[in-house]
Formats: sequence, structure tokens, C-alpha cells
Amino acid sequence: MIELQGLSHRYATGPEIRFADLALAPGEGLLLRGTSGSGKSTLLALLAGLLSASSGRIVVGGIELGGLSARQRDAWRGANLGFVPQRLHLSAALSVGDNLGLSYAAAGLPVDAARVDELLQRLGLAELAHRKPHQLSLGQAQRVALARALLRRPRLLLADEPTANLDDEACAAGLSLLQQAAAEQGACLVIATHDSRVVQALEGARMHLMALPRLAAGGAR
Repeated sequence: MIELQGLSHRYATGPEIRFADLALAPGEGLLLRGTSGSGKSTLLALLAGLLSASSGRIVVGGIELGGLSARQRDAWRGANLGFVPQRLHLSAALSVGDNLGLSYAAAGLPVDAARVDELLQRLGLAELAHRKPHQLSLGQAQRVALARALLRRPRLLLADEPTANLDDEACAAGLSLLQQAAAEQGACLVIATHDSRVVQALEGARMHLMALPRLAAGGAR
């Protein structure tokens, strides 16, 4: 599902970031472990096709991302990628349900209202569909982020510090949702975290661990 070979990235300023070679089969996942500044977010951006590698190869689902044009990468992301960010970027003027529908409009697609309703129901958000973003708790906002990431049934699910600022109960619930969603969608799950609770919760799961050392000279993103 995912293959990394000789992968590195260099920003305009700062050190070159090198990543270990990796091969993940379908159904396996990846846990990126490291402190802030170790390159976790950089690798997520490379896997999402938002950054280009300075050297090496990234192959996801048999497609080498480095061989795609900018337009092809956009199309690939829309068809294959779900992303759970640290913080939601939702329209404050729209309800939860309308924000999810907006994701289709942004991709130039008609809103799949049945899919939106299905995810709202499955993630326990149906009663929150008419709330505005500022009316959500952190745990509720996390479920909205997961619902948005799953709308188009992605093959690759990326989560950037999904347990940041969550208490232990919400952390466990959020990780369970991520694992369940990835299994049901048949998606490869990649989680970037510095939270030791995540490592403990995923012990025994089909998750490979990649530990990233903190970089010198200012670190990475």
C-alpha cells in the first residue's frame, strides 16, 4: 500500500530530513513518533502529495506520487486521501452538516447527502448536525474531523496529532474511531504523534513504528 525508498526533503532553510525506507501492506498502518520539530508533519505532507521529495520515491497504492503533475496530485488526493488535522478549519457561519457538504462543493462534486447523514449517524453526530463549530467540544470536533476525512471513502487516512489536548477518555475514544474507520474503509492509517498514550493504545495493532529524531539547526515541521 505504501512504499518509501531513499526519501528525503529539504526546505529552503534548515537541514535535509531523511526518512527510513518502509513497505506497508494493505491493512497495515504507520505510527510516526517524535517530538515537535522531528519531521512528522513533513512526512504526512509528503504522503499527501502536498510536498515534493528532494530525493527518493513515495508509492501509494501502486502510484508513484513524484510522477504526478500538480493537477494529477489534486485529483489523486480527492479520490484517495482522508486527512484528520490537529485543528478543524470549518466555516463558522455554517452548521456541522453544511460544513461536511461543503467538502463536496470544494471538490466540484454534488453533495452526497446520504453519505453525510450516514457518517453523522455512525459517529454519533446526528444530534449535532445543526450546531455551529463554536458550539462543539474538543471530542465532538474530533469526530467531525473524522467524518469529513471519511466522506469519500479514502484508501489513505492521515491523522496529525489527533489526540492533542484530549483527556484520557476522549483520547481512547478517538483512537478507537480511527482504527474502526480505517478497518471498515479498508484504508491504510498513518498517525503522527508525540503522545505516549497513542503508542500504548495501539500496542498489538498492525501498526509499524517510525521514530523520528529531533533535528538540529532549528528542526523540521
